Amino acid sequence: MINIVLIGYRATGKTTVGQLVARSLHRPFVDLDQILEQEAGESIADLVARDGWPEFRRREKELVARYAEQSGLVLATGGGVVIDAENVNRLKQKGLLIWLAAEPEIIQKRLAQDQAEVARRPALTNGQTIAEVEEVLRTRQALYQTAADVVISTSDLSIDQVASRIIAAVRYQERVNSGR
Repeated sequence: MINIVLIGYRATGKTTVGQLVARSLHRPFVDLDQILEQEAGESIADLVARDGWPEFRRREKELVARYAEQSGLVLATGGGVVIDAENVNRLKQKGLLIWLAAEPEIIQKRLAQDQAEVARRPALTNGQTIAEVEEVLRTRQALYQTAADVVISTSDLSIDQVASRIIAAVRYQERVNSGR
């Protein structure tokens, strides 16, 4: 059974939608950022402040290697997982990569509504929120596009609608894989 791997920027719905998809398909849900925080015993923001981005990316890569080998999972990845081509290659071996995309204004609005989440995540640039979102999306867009097997814009869809599209994509891929 293939893994369902959700990629995309912060606040595009990876965790919320991933949990719904996992419940609907009776699969285990794994949020790699949450696992990383549990294992580190601190937030990603604190880890990055103390040890820097290279240490965070090293830990992230270890988690990708561990969970990409399993089957039948719904994986929510960190937004920057696509920066490392080896991560993408590992995730693709047993997974269908679904890019949950959203417009920068929508992302900013969602981040503004979830300050607890913002506090757990370190800034990625020195810009204000909307400038940061636009800048990071600009630098990662091609990486997300290259990695993605399926692209779903979450800007104008409900959580249920996004989950339904993911489930349809997975069922289609499983039919293709089985030759039906």
